[in-house]
Amino acid sequence: MEFSSRIIEQAVNEFSRFPGIGKKTALRLVLHLIKQNEQDIQGLSGAIIALKDQLKTCKECGNVSDEEVCNICKDQRRDKTLLCVVEDLRDVMAIENTSQYRGLYHILGGLISPMDGIGPEDLNMASIEERIKKNEVGEVIVALSATMEGDTTGFYLSRRFKSLGVKVSSLSRGIAIGGELEYADEITLGRSIASRVPFE
Repeated sequence: MEFSSRIIEQAVNEFSRFPGIGKKTALRLVLHLIKQNEQDIQGLSGAIIALKDQLKTCKECGNVSDEEVCNICKDQRRDKTLLCVVEDLRDVMAIENTSQYRGLYHILGGLISPMDGIGPEDLNMASIEERIKKNEVGEVIVALSATMEGDTTGFYLSRRFKSLGVKVSSLSRGIAIGGELEYADEITLGRSIASRVPFE
């Protein structure tokens, strides 16, 4: 792809680093931005900078937040005896969109994957047992993608939690095997949460 400007080429290269954005889409985005007024561009650049400078990680669950503790963990209406363990923020958003779950979350920040050299010590697992005891959690829902890595992580967690005398359940398999939670439709995901089953 030939560019008339080094600045445009650099912007296209930066945009094309985003997942799912190829050079042609990146060029369309850059050409759109060129037509915007300075105030709109400054608003966009300010929002991008704020993502790195102002976002915090919730000290309770590992969610992203504007404050030390996220809105979900602070919400007194949530059921603190129910803990849903997920891979990342996208899974929290997907489950919240179903309006079927009113407990708390714990975000692992990944999945166990020996092939990639990722073990339990590389994930946000250190504080799970402490949270279970502190909130007197009665049930842990292991809500991980139905992949080999998700099942491996779920098996590891179920063994760890059962030793604490906590009920461990997983999403019912309405979610397609090999599917990612973030791509499941809200009805399927909602039913999976509502009709969860014991983890085996």
